[in-house]
Amino acid sequence: MNQQIRLFGAIAVRPAVLPLLFQFETATGITVAAQWALNPAVKKQIEAGEAFDLVITNPNLVQDLTALGKIKAGSQIAFGRIAMGVAAKAGSRSLDIRSVEAFAHALKSARSIAYASDGTSGGYFSGLLERLGIADEVKPKLVAISGGQTAPAVGRGEAELGVVPVTSILAAAPEVVLVGRFPAKLQSYIDFAIGISADSTNAEAAQQLSEFLTSTAVDDILAAKGVERH
Repeated sequence: MNQQIRLFGAIAVRPAVLPLLFQFETATGITVAAQWALNPAVKKQIEAGEAFDLVITNPNLVQDLTALGKIKAGSQIAFGRIAMGVAAKAGSRSLDIRSVEAFAHALKSARSIAYASDGTSGGYFSGLLERLGIADEVKPKLVAISGGQTAPAVGRGEAELGVVPVTSILAAAPEVVLVGRFPAKLQSYIDFAIGISADSTNAEAAQQLSEFLTSTAVDDILAAKGVERH
């Protein structure tokens, strides 16, 4: 009988994880049924009783779900982190965002900036504008995009720039280019961890997938897609 496990993951890791799932399925014969949502939605759906075997989301959310008895205690393992970056439509003029000053200038000069209003990255970006003291100037230019579509929206010309995890920008090529990562002083890495369901119907296969996704053998593939290991 063909085994199947259900993976529930954050949209930000999707471009990096998808090619690995294909590898895993080919090597093991285990089918992975994956569904993707923004981090807060992943947590809500699991809290509401959504069935899953393995989840990839923010570590604090894995901890919360473990405390609720949804994730098996002791199964949490670090997956990697994704840097925040700035996206632009392919062919647009090049921008320098390497320093904090240049980054702030680019945001103030942009006509419009797309961001993931209901995602982890959107919350961080809103706070960052306040910290930089440019919130009043930049907020009227913000274009709220939902459901992990921020980078494609830039490709369609719905905003001049996009602020989104690097994985999403690299996945939206060739219509979209990565202008650059946030300057080091402002960089906020979005961390991801894996947890196994406390009610998994196939805990052994879920454990196998968790070990595969966190093995050093897949580091290079993840790095090329924008996921950094610690």
